[in-house]
Formats: sequence, C-alpha cells, structure tokens
Amino acid sequence: MSDCLFCKIVAGKIPSTKVYEDEFVYAFLDIAPQAPFHAVIIPKEHIGSADEITAQNSILIAKVFEAVAKIAKSENLEKGYRVVNNCGEDGGQTVHHIHFHLLARRNLAWPPG
Repeated sequence: MSDCLFCKIVAGKIPSTKVYEDEFVYAFLDIAPQAPFHAVIIPKEHIGSADEITAQNSILIAKVFEAVAKIAKSENLEKGYRVVNNCGEDGGQTVHHIHFHLLARRNLAWPPG
C-alpha cells in the first residue's frame, strides 16, 4: 500500500533502526519505546490487521514469530520478553499494517498499566 507507514519503512523510504530482516519479515526499534528494548516486527507483505489473517497469508505470521525467537536470541533476552499485537481502534492499533511489539529488559507486570 503506497500510503502505509510500515510499507514505506520496508521500502526504505522512511528511515528506521533495523534489528532484523529476512525475505518475509522486517524488525526495527520503536521510536517511542515502552521498555528498554522495544522492537516492532512486521511482515513485509501488507496485512492490515489480525482481522485480515487468512489461510493464504498466515505463513507470514508464523515467519514473524520465527523472527521473534531469532531476535530474542541475538539480543540476549534470556530473562523473558512480551509480544503484543494491537488490533483495531479499541485495541490501540494506530498503524494499519499488522505488527507485533517485542518488549524486554524490564519487568512487564500483568495486567499492563
């Protein structure tokens, strides 16, 4: 999508601090981190939200979670981390390209507050 912020980041039209990239996934540091380590992980192919996951594109979500494990290992997140997805307006989604926040390096209490 030509007007999608995350598609522009993947295309290199908007700068980001890359932490991981492969054929299917791109991950970068969040510009407003909510934890000492806060990356945003996205499939390179545009999927608007979790509501748009289908049998045809669900492999991309699996690739995202494979990337999560690789990032956690490379960033030495052995004490733990949280993966968060916001879906829709009430769910707090502000960019309409499915993305997952990887938060770590602090105690992440539940429920979040």
